[in-house]
Amino acid sequence: MAAAELDQHVESYLHEAGLICSQLSQSQIRAIIEGLVRLREAGGRLFFLGVGGSAANASHAVNDFRKIAQIESYAPTDNVAELTARINDDGWNRSYAGWLGVSKLSSRDAVFVLSVGGGDERRGVSANLVEALRLARERGAAIYGIVGRDGGYTAQVADACVVVPPLNPAMITPHTEAFQAVICHLIVSHPALVMNPMKWESVR
Repeated sequence: MAAAELDQHVESYLHEAGLICSQLSQSQIRAIIEGLVRLREAGGRLFFLGVGGSAANASHAVNDFRKIAQIESYAPTDNVAELTARINDDGWNRSYAGWLGVSKLSSRDAVFVLSVGGGDERRGVSANLVEALRLARERGAAIYGIVGRDGGYTAQVADACVVVPPLNPAMITPHTEAFQAVICHLIVSHPALVMNPMKWESVR
């Protein structure tokens, strides 16, 4: 690949990242922050759901929200033994809903979806997220999301959901998964949620 092609990709990616930042819904981000403040005050729990790269972001978010914001948080993908047993025995589509059921998901809790597509049962994409969100609605749990493209089922049912603008059809997944991390860090570092100082910000 020629140097000019390499440079063009780098330039385009960074340019698109800047445009995405300018188009993110600040009102939806604010609504998530306000909801999480209420969640913590009520002693509720926060369940992060993701698949693939978004599952890694979910695990990262669990760490940050537990440690920085002191919100009790979990992700089903952090227990590979239970998750694979549920997939094997109950099927992929019911794996997350079954896990939430055993966790006794309630109206005090919230489900936070990190996903590129947001779940689309008709197309057979991330149907496990759809089943989990149906359970969340039945139980009266709050639903939040950071998703891409049109947001799928998550955007349809969420109390607040940030849709990462699909500026480049060829880069929907890398942009969405990258901005999941950016937005999660924005939220967990908000003064309304920070309870413990972050390490490098506290070192002098």
